[in-house]
Amino acid sequence: MSDELERSIEQVTGYIRASERIAVLTGAGISTESGIPDFRGPNGVWTTKPESMKLVHIEDYVRDPQVRIQAWQERMRHPAWTAEPNDGHRALAELEHRGTLLALMTQNIDGLHQAAGSERVLELHGTIHQAKCLSCDRRTPMQEQLDRVRSGDPDPACTDCGGILKSATVAFGEHLDPLVLETAVVASSACDLFLAIGTTLTVQPAAMLAVDAHRRGARLVIVNQGETPLDDRADSVLRDPIGQVLPAIVRGAGAR
Repeated sequence: MSDELERSIEQVTGYIRASERIAVLTGAGISTESGIPDFRGPNGVWTTKPESMKLVHIEDYVRDPQVRIQAWQERMRHPAWTAEPNDGHRALAELEHRGTLLALMTQNIDGLHQAAGSERVLELHGTIHQAKCLSCDRRTPMQEQLDRVRSGDPDPACTDCGGILKSATVAFGEHLDPLVLETAVVASSACDLFLAIGTTLTVQPAAMLAVDAHRRGARLVIVNQGETPLDDRADSVLRDPIGQVLPAIVRGAGAR
């Protein structure tokens, strides 16, 4: 570990020790070490396979049965089914145990924060672990619907109303759950330290949570290997691997 990194970690651990109200926002970058690719990075899903973006646009999904069929096949192969939490996820679960975490807001749909033991999780973009009907909003376990696909139904419909099913994730063209978003806004507004981890801070409204927290006087710490639009506002920016940095930060902060 370089001297510069050690100084940065010491600085951030000091912020955590001094904080009474911490808000955390995570993006795809925290799950890449668990084998789940990001979307916009050099090796991201949308970078290497731009045609796959049509699978996450709600208008294309509703209009074209072939898009839905392809989307169900992609869900079958999603790495979330075999991925395990990494040291970054576990460090945030440990941070929650300090008792100063207001909310862990995530743009991820993989459920790895909960698998690591985090409880105060706000899934801004939903979860792949559930399916929902676009007509009646009935929620069912995703594996229940994937079993139907495995049994030969390429585009399973809702068994209650016959409506179109999709994962309970937020596609382009859909709105975030208003209650989840409102809770995230409240946490961001009230925090005195905002940690942005593994996110490019370019997707709205998630990125605005960091902006609003900083405007209200909270310290802003960014842990991300790529640059973000808020780097020049941050009190500290760490570019090193999240699975290395986060455990060192939380360990250094110690128990409260």
